[in-house]
Amino acid sequence: MADKKELSKKERVAIPRQAMPERKPEIRRSSFDEVNLGFDEETAMTEALRCIDCKKPTCIDGCPVDIKIPDFIIKIAEGDFIGAVEKIKEDNSLPAVCGRVCPQETQCEETCVLKKKYEPVSIGRLERFVADYELKHREFQLPDLPPKKGKKVAIIGSGPAGLACASDLIKWGYDVTVYEALHELGGVLVYGIPEFRLPKALLRKEIGNLGKMGVNFVTNFVVGKSMTVDELLNRENYDAIFIGTGAGLPWFMNVPGENLNGVYSANEYLTRVNLMKAYDFPNTDTPIKKGKNVIVIGGGNTAMDAVRTTKRLGGERAIIMYRRTEIEMPARDEEIQHAKEEGIEFHLLTAPVEFIGDERGWVRQAKCIKMELGEPDDSGRRRPIPIENSEFNFDVDLVVVAIGNGSNPLIAQTTPDMKTNKWGNIIADSETGRTSKEGVFAGGDIVTGGATVILAMGAGRAAAKSINDYLQTGVWELPPEKPEEKELVETK
Repeated sequence: MADKKELSKKERVAIPRQAMPERKPEIRRSSFDEVNLGFDEETAMTEALRCIDCKKPTCIDGCPVDIKIPDFIIKIAEGDFIGAVEKIKEDNSLPAVCGRVCPQETQCEETCVLKKKYEPVSIGRLERFVADYELKHREFQLPDLPPKKGKKVAIIGSGPAGLACASDLIKWGYDVTVYEALHELGGVLVYGIPEFRLPKALLRKEIGNLGKMGVNFVTNFVVGKSMTVDELLNRENYDAIFIGTGAGLPWFMNVPGENLNGVYSANEYLTRVNLMKAYDFPNTDTPIKKGKNVIVIGGGNTAMDAVRTTKRLGGERAIIMYRRTEIEMPARDEEIQHAKEEGIEFHLLTAPVEFIGDERGWVRQAKCIKMELGEPDDSGRRRPIPIENSEFNFDVDLVVVAIGNGSNPLIAQTTPDMKTNKWGNIIADSETGRTSKEGVFAGGDIVTGGATVILAMGAGRAAAKSINDYLQTGVWELPPEKPEEKELVETK
């Protein structure tokens, strides 16, 4: 392995981008084992050598949590893997998670200087490598924590936004309690993302490290039922609250037959499989329909997760049905490629208009229509337009609807003085997370609608800073009113 100091800039950019080792498609399509295998030490150091130490590292501009990217990559090139992960953890307490599920190709790698003429540095894969290296080679090291400030913060939701907020606040001396409605921690990370993309043992370990730092976790606690926001403030005497409950209310198409047996929302389907381990029924308590002819409606990462899961559960013909073309799909390129390699069919410019069932109420056919693209809509993508007299039917015994999610209305309904928009999302300032209710902050999908894990984490960190400012100064300023112009698009 060449030393970075021995190589010129020209020699470093000539190094090809290192490929990610993967399980073979014929093996992984019937297994829930992780698809990507990760870099070894030599590959990671070779990839790190490609970084050219920009004077103005624009990659940081593309990172929602402001990781010091060149600093940790330099340490990898030098073989200091523990130093690299410690540098990342200054800004991100979940590197093993983010190294796997964040869309680096549209964020930090998109703004990498090398991309102008070459392929960008594999920032995400390097983050994953050092996170995995630490998990394998040393026990968690408790960081130096300041004395307690004597103030406490409640965080509602243990998904990426809540975990990022908790991580910063505990490091700044606050007492932090995270309330989670489900029986396991992690939010969408644990119920929405399959094992073959994010092994849950890694997630539990990283969340467990927050517990070792002093974060208190309470599960099976539904805010709005178990206790309201006002009760947390007034009865439990929390000094501030952060709401990071995500967007967990599934959207449906409202077409005939959508209530037939065998038609699932992606939320229910993936929750049954990921969180409740339905793939192991009857050894576990939760069953799942294992279809042979499957269609999954949608083009985001959730749709890819669902359709690849149906293939692993025995789907002989598993189809992605999307009303636009592949260019408009919000899913990551890697997830689309993996799906194709695993035998997933793509029926594009197609949409179901009705589901037809048998005498027992089970779905048996999908009536579909062909589409063409018209002028761009508010999302910037060309609007799909049905083609007259193009309807056709085909046999199907399992349907998963993965067209996006909205916000659960429970907290909004039980907190009447907190403003929401017409979609039911909490209105909060994008820079501070401050809502219309003093002492209450919000961030992530509950504010923006379905977005990415790392954007939610960025919102959690921004809110943590704002909470610190508020609790230090006692000054509360309402966020300015903003037009409700955002179309919610699922891109998890």
